[in-house]
Amino acid sequence: MSLNDWIQQGRELGASDLHLESGTALVARIRGNLVAVGEPIAAQRVVQVGQELLGAEAWAQFLERGSADVSVAAAGTRCRMSLYRTIRGIAIAVRLLTPSVNDLRGCNLHADLGKLIEAGSGLAVISGPTGCGKSTTLAALIEEINTSSARNIITLESPLEYVYTNRRSFIRQREIPTHSPTFERAVTDALRENPDVLVVGEMRTPEVIRLTLSAAETGHLVLATMHSASCAEALSRICMSFPAEIQGSIRAQLADVLVGVVCQRLDFVAAHHLRVPRCEVLLASTAAKGTVRAGQFSQIPNVILSGAEEGMWTFDRYQRWLEQKTDWARPAVTPSALAEETVKVVNLPQSISSPPPARAAQPQAEISIDEDVDLNELARQIEERMP
Repeated sequence: MSLNDWIQQGRELGASDLHLESGTALVARIRGNLVAVGEPIAAQRVVQVGQELLGAEAWAQFLERGSADVSVAAAGTRCRMSLYRTIRGIAIAVRLLTPSVNDLRGCNLHADLGKLIEAGSGLAVISGPTGCGKSTTLAALIEEINTSSARNIITLESPLEYVYTNRRSFIRQREIPTHSPTFERAVTDALRENPDVLVVGEMRTPEVIRLTLSAAETGHLVLATMHSASCAEALSRICMSFPAEIQGSIRAQLADVLVGVVCQRLDFVAAHHLRVPRCEVLLASTAAKGTVRAGQFSQIPNVILSGAEEGMWTFDRYQRWLEQKTDWARPAVTPSALAEETVKVVNLPQSISSPPPARAAQPQAEISIDEDVDLNELARQIEERMP
């Protein structure tokens, strides 16, 4: 099978991620669970796929470094791929992205998240654990801006995931390191490129965080992502990235530029066969800014709890909203009948075998009915033709 075949198979199964590794079967993440599909993949086949994805120069760099990130379109699907070396050889993690960029409603997100992009300047952070859909929520916010106002949007991503179409806004997408060697260089350059909105794919280092705060402080709306389990943890991580002697000034700077923080998790709604984000939302109220400035991050949950009228959400309250929601938006590509009916989620190393092909219906001879029909004879003929 080719990479296109594996991706197409993953789409049919309704998978969000695929994992390929030398000598093991294809592994798909379906509704948050891992399942193995088919037969083990030969090591040489995985190597060949990796070489085709990266090209000769990038492949040599991968062999030296041991990992590489790339985004491609395959089998009509935009994919983010991470290649890395393991004890068995080469492995590839594939994230299957949605075929188009949706707005907040199309991602089944609450409209209150739109408050994050109403400000003309400041910092909005999208956080959560790995694989919780941060990139999709970030893309939804960008699309909201794109359809509602004329702004110059510069995105810095590694790798580039969604590809946007200019609507009312003008979107310039830059991939690290393809279009700029580092995030630090790209953020510095972006401030000279007349942006209204700056999108930082991930705040990974203290220097990137410092430059991001400075960009938000100088009159730009900055959207950024980072890993965290809660809004309080996201804010704490930003401040704790700096030496203790300057954390006080960083907290003051963060409080001044803060627009809001979203932390999300993915839940599976069995009734609708959908994985949807469940969010905690903190907005920059006076109480929130004062709490951040004082470094009292443990009080952030109380701020969120008391800020419901201002558009803040706790995880529990957001869960109740999801339970009452009726106008669900479905993805353009939905899981096939195979994923809905025949895929059984199991623990590794068991695998899914393809269902047997449906038996074609055999044509049946017609039964003629005369006016003077013998009902007993008619019943006998019908019974004979029943399967």
